[in-house]
Amino acid sequence: MTKVDTEKYVEFVKGVTSPPSLDWPVCAARLSELEVNDCNVTQLMTAAFGLTAESGEFTEVVKKIFLQGKPYNEENVFHMKRELGDIMWYLAQACMALDISIDEVMGMNFDKLSARYPEGTFSIERSENRVEGDL
Repeated sequence: MTKVDTEKYVEFVKGVTSPPSLDWPVCAARLSELEVNDCNVTQLMTAAFGLTAESGEFTEVVKKIFLQGKPYNEENVFHMKRELGDIMWYLAQACMALDISIDEVMGMNFDKLSARYPEGTFSIERSENRVEGDL
C-alpha cells in the first residue's frame, strides 16, 4: 500500500475533481445550461438528495436491527414503512423531473431484469457478468 502525505492527497483530490464541483460560478453556469436544455435541475436535485437521505434512514433502522440488537417489532417495522413512504415521495419527484410515470419505471425495470434472467430466476453468473448495455 502506498503511504500518502495528507496535504498531497488533498491536492490530488482537488486535481481530479470537476470544475463545477469546485467553483460555484462554474456550477451555477452548468445548472443554468442544464435548465435551458430541459433538465428540471431543482426537482432532480431534490429527488437525488432525498432518495439518498431517506434510503440511508431506512438502512439505519435495518442496520440497528441486524447488527445492534434493535428489536424487529411493530414499532420498528412501522418506522421502516414510513421511511419507504418518504422514499416513494422522492421517487415521485424524480419521475416528475424526468417526465416518466412510476408505472413506466417499474415496466422498464421488469424488461431489464427479464432480459437479464430470461428463465425468471436469479443467477449469480448473470448478476456478475452482464451483456453489453445491461446497466
